[in-house]
Amino acid sequence: MIDWLLKNYIEVIGAVTGIIYLYLEIKQKIWLWPVGFITSAFYVYIFYTSKFYADMGLQFYYLGISLYGWWHWLYGGKKEETDMLPVTHITLAQVLNLSLATIAIFVGLIYVLKNFTDSPVPIGDAFTTALSITATWMLARKILEMWWVWIVVNTVSLALYIYKGLYPTSVLFVMYVTMSFVGYVLWRRSYLKQKNFEPQALK
Repeated sequence: MIDWLLKNYIEVIGAVTGIIYLYLEIKQKIWLWPVGFITSAFYVYIFYTSKFYADMGLQFYYLGISLYGWWHWLYGGKKEETDMLPVTHITLAQVLNLSLATIAIFVGLIYVLKNFTDSPVPIGDAFTTALSITATWMLARKILEMWWVWIVVNTVSLALYIYKGLYPTSVLFVMYVTMSFVGYVLWRRSYLKQKNFEPQALK
């Protein structure tokens, strides 16, 4: 057991920080962003050694979006009454724009992975990466429906990581799938509280 931990300590640390990140995300705590930055830094190495190249590239995106999300949650539209960025529903325009962007990223990643890497699962890797890019942008904007995107991403990712033998990461993603449902329920509850609060604020 000790030998296994010594051999896989980077993945174990990444999984632990990932769990902390998920907890902070569900609780809408702004510290999720610096923790996410640290987690992504670990997973750049983990995914490179496992040949999940699209997922590795995704971690660089996460590094950047962590800085953007941190800034947006601090300054991007707080409600004075709660001192928090409010949870919102996705708009039709966002659905259309995000769908087109996701499809374009997915197709582009498949081409790159099939032609320029030795990825063993190019379609699955491209699929989860494209949706993860979309979901993380939605998280930075606090869009409630991002939890449904994460449920899809985490379920497919779990199957891929089991296939590749990334067992600490697989355990992490079992928790991610489960807690994505919890996150949706809690964020929806927060959204409804906001809606109930708004009429009172106008009186």
